[in-house]
Amino acid sequence: MKNFDKLKIGDKYFNSRLMLGTGKYRAIPDAIDSIKNSDCEIVTVAIRRLPTNLTDDTTSFLNHLNWKKLWLLPNTAGSQTAEEAIRMAFLGHELASQLGQEDNFFVKLEVISDPKYLLPDPIGTLKAAEFLVKKGFTVLPYINADPMLALHLEDLGCKTVMPLGSPIGSGQGLNNLANIQIIIENSNIPVIVDAGIGTPSEATTAMELGADAVLLNTAIAQSKNPSQMAYAMNLAVKAGRLAYLSGRMDKKYYASSSSPLKQISK
Repeated sequence: MKNFDKLKIGDKYFNSRLMLGTGKYRAIPDAIDSIKNSDCEIVTVAIRRLPTNLTDDTTSFLNHLNWKKLWLLPNTAGSQTAEEAIRMAFLGHELASQLGQEDNFFVKLEVISDPKYLLPDPIGTLKAAEFLVKKGFTVLPYINADPMLALHLEDLGCKTVMPLGSPIGSGQGLNNLANIQIIIENSNIPVIVDAGIGTPSEATTAMELGADAVLLNTAIAQSKNPSQMAYAMNLAVKAGRLAYLSGRMDKKYYASSSSPLKQISK
């Protein structure tokens, strides 16, 4: 099979364009098997869910993963203000260091002040992003599918933007397709579709649009067979990327014979 082009975030390169979250699994073995079957290289974990010292917590599933092959993406989930998110980002770097990733300053920035719909706060996100970029973090901000906000965050120095397809954990799919397409067209940094995807076909659609990666959690964790669904998502993301790079055929108003009379020239 043709080798896939690498995903570049900051100064790091990744072979996989599928990222996985680690919440909502019914059992720890499901999470471990899903990460393995997905072939993902970036795993995101809510900093609030982790102990302050991983070495003292032998029950943490993080200690059962191979961190020589995986890259931790700490996320600031649960932060309602920019200040809380900034504090979580620094804790995330400390936790990454405990896993042997001392050079890991990645952070998935989430500032969510709305407890009902869990929509990201654009003002708090901008504020926290500006501070963290200046402190040397590789900031991956989770945002509404807002093309102008995406441009502002790129101008601040964020290394990706992560627009939602639909609300977190909803499985509603790509409700913001038109805006996501605008973000992709205007962006000079990777665009990662995050939240709302429920099926492999939706992941493929996001990649066919030109998204650089997809981040999933609930669609895998809450499926009847998480490990199998992770493998399906792995294939879906690869298929979507190959389709995007190949370029789809032009749409025609009339039918066109698939067996033309004219011979194909050698």
